[in-house]
Amino acid sequence: MMTSPIDFPPAFHLLAKPTGATCNLDCAYCFFLSKEMLYPGSRFRMADAMLERYIQQLLEAHQTPQVQVAWQGGEPTLMGLDFFQRSIELVERYRKPGTTVEYTIQTNGALIDDAWAAFFKAHNFLVGISIDGPQPMHDAYRVDKGGAPTFDKVMRGLAFLQKHGVEYNTLTTLHHANADHPADVYRFLRDECGSRFQQFIPIIERLPVDPITQSLRDGSQSPGSSVTLSPGHLVTPSPWTSWRDRPLYTQQGGYVTDRSVTAEQYGRFLIGVFEQWVRRDVGTVYVQMFDVALANWFGEPSGLCVHSKTCGLALALEHNGDLYSCDHYVEPAYRLGNIAETPMIELIASPQQQKFGQDKFDALPRYCQECEVRFACHGGCPKDRFILTPDGEPELNYLCAGYKRFFHHIDQPMRFMAEALRRGRAPAEIMQVYARRDAALQQAFAAASRNDPCPCGSGKKFKQCHGRS
Repeated sequence: MMTSPIDFPPAFHLLAKPTGATCNLDCAYCFFLSKEMLYPGSRFRMADAMLERYIQQLLEAHQTPQVQVAWQGGEPTLMGLDFFQRSIELVERYRKPGTTVEYTIQTNGALIDDAWAAFFKAHNFLVGISIDGPQPMHDAYRVDKGGAPTFDKVMRGLAFLQKHGVEYNTLTTLHHANADHPADVYRFLRDECGSRFQQFIPIIERLPVDPITQSLRDGSQSPGSSVTLSPGHLVTPSPWTSWRDRPLYTQQGGYVTDRSVTAEQYGRFLIGVFEQWVRRDVGTVYVQMFDVALANWFGEPSGLCVHSKTCGLALALEHNGDLYSCDHYVEPAYRLGNIAETPMIELIASPQQQKFGQDKFDALPRYCQECEVRFACHGGCPKDRFILTPDGEPELNYLCAGYKRFFHHIDQPMRFMAEALRRGRAPAEIMQVYARRDAALQQAFAAASRNDPCPCGSGKKFKQCHGRS
């Protein structure tokens, strides 16, 4: 039965994957490369007829004056410039009068040259470029199909974007190689990459029970094979490093690879970046997580599904027209249908997708419902909710401890900035507060004796804390 038009969402976000999971890189932690297995024998190229159907349905489905055409992969630039030029022409053919269309593309940057950068500039693309920090951190996992490092290629692509004045942001995944270095990563992105818009995405590679982790249950594991991370889940050595030996990845299992960021690391990383940002970059550098937090403290929608009450309006379109509930759930159980058979908007408004979005809220354990920072967190992404609460209830987010630490840490400055917004003042005034506080603390350090309590409030003696030489 067709859904009533009144149930159709006025807007939604759709990531289109014209090359499917095909990519010129072989990042060790990439969950999406294995999605090629869903389409055996495919050429993984969006056909012209499907491109036209996608653009037409996307523009017709929106009831808002702005529509975003968002490309992702795999690596979308593998389609070549001609494909994207055709997409621009189709947008002009089907765009409703008065509608503004925004173009975005997420790329690893390795193929960007003068021609690509000129095209992006001519059509006002916002380019998201993936880079994981300084060279050793980036090259730890982001390699090409031959296992060669990619840092230099990415930086060369970024230079072309800068040369042509293309608007760009950086997307940095957090993992074992970079999560302990927040200041180094942030300063590199800000100073070396010139990034004024930064996203940080935690890498959490889930695994089902395997022989290594199973051995922990019967007590027969060999030393160093796996480590208990916290009650309800384990960390185990990564069973794959390349697309050649990677099985089809699905959001299942209570185990994580040793490449994955831990909750504690994630919390410390966000705090470390925040402490850099809040002192000198408020209003000039925009960190997605901080913008989302400020919106929640201000009482407005966060703008990011991860920390919204419900989800379901951020979907993924495969190269053949298959529509999936979410980019992280491109797997058979979450396939909604194909836009060649059922109009896109009907699939998005389907009971299956509505339930997917509402389940995020309905499945919250009591521990989350009673949490003092729930308004800022809302349980995080459902894909990461696979550990147990302290009282044994399921569906707690793997990152919970990190979220709690971070949201408690930023509570006072977020309250200050939210109040500044309500009064029509600039949130950047928080930097003056920190400057005065830091100056007073430096004076206290100068006056402290070695055995005095450290003025920072750590509870340690000064000589064991900030007084260490």
